[in-house]
Amino acid sequence: MRIDIHPHVISPDTDRYPLAPVDGKRSVWSADAKSLTPEQLIAAMDVAGIDRAAVVHSSTTYGFDNSLVADAAASFPDRLTGVCSIDALAPDAVDTLKGWLDRGCTGLRLFTTGTTNWNQAQWLKDPATWPVWEFASGINLPICLQVRTEGLGMVKALMDRFPAVPVILDHLAHPDLTPGPPYEDAQKAFDLASYEQLYVKFTPVILRRAREGNASWETFLPLLFETFGAKRIAWGSNFPASPGTLADLAKQTEDALSFLSEEEIERVMGGTAVTLYPSLSA
Repeated sequence: MRIDIHPHVISPDTDRYPLAPVDGKRSVWSADAKSLTPEQLIAAMDVAGIDRAAVVHSSTTYGFDNSLVADAAASFPDRLTGVCSIDALAPDAVDTLKGWLDRGCTGLRLFTTGTTNWNQAQWLKDPATWPVWEFASGINLPICLQVRTEGLGMVKALMDRFPAVPVILDHLAHPDLTPGPPYEDAQKAFDLASYEQLYVKFTPVILRRAREGNASWETFLPLLFETFGAKRIAWGSNFPASPGTLADLAKQTEDALSFLSEEEIERVMGGTAVTLYPSLSA
């Protein structure tokens, strides 16, 4: 079973789903995509042979309004679940999160940096966010973290405080791989591999970075899998933010993983996803 834990949906209906991007600047990819409705995502999944998906809310399109991913999960409950984003500093953050979970979301994403603002925000370590982590710890809710390697110290501190929360690093925290081996910037994420709660979201962003400068798939990918193991790495397409069709992105990933065993590939392409999002199991 193939499961994608990082596609996005974008609606052309801006009356029903108003634009309200974080930091006031919309991501280029979402504007270019114009739309990838839940129905279009399902059609793309059918062509690509993708059984299920955890649809990640686009903070750079809708801010903290997760209505579109919630509606997508409600429309296709046998195929999709939602990963919402909230203002974790807000006094009512836990109640807000509960509301989105009631509407079909089964994961949370905390967005601290991105293409519209590449600076690493420091609010992630604020004690005001701890009630959200406490709540997530009590229900085994996975939290995706969109951070840069500069923010991994905050990630470590949160995992020390909340060891029961499954934590997923989006794009391996965007390391600079251009110098090539020994990949010192990626080592900042590798140093956290001893935390068994930590998972890596394996995306086209990683594959692109692993071919820039002196980096190569042949030298980087075996190191990544040796460090974390396939059981803690899950595929996410980043579709449509990454160029190519969903089928293209799935094939590219499986081509890149050809050095692994069939069992390991199946784990990355679906098995780990079920561990993180049990609602996506068969």
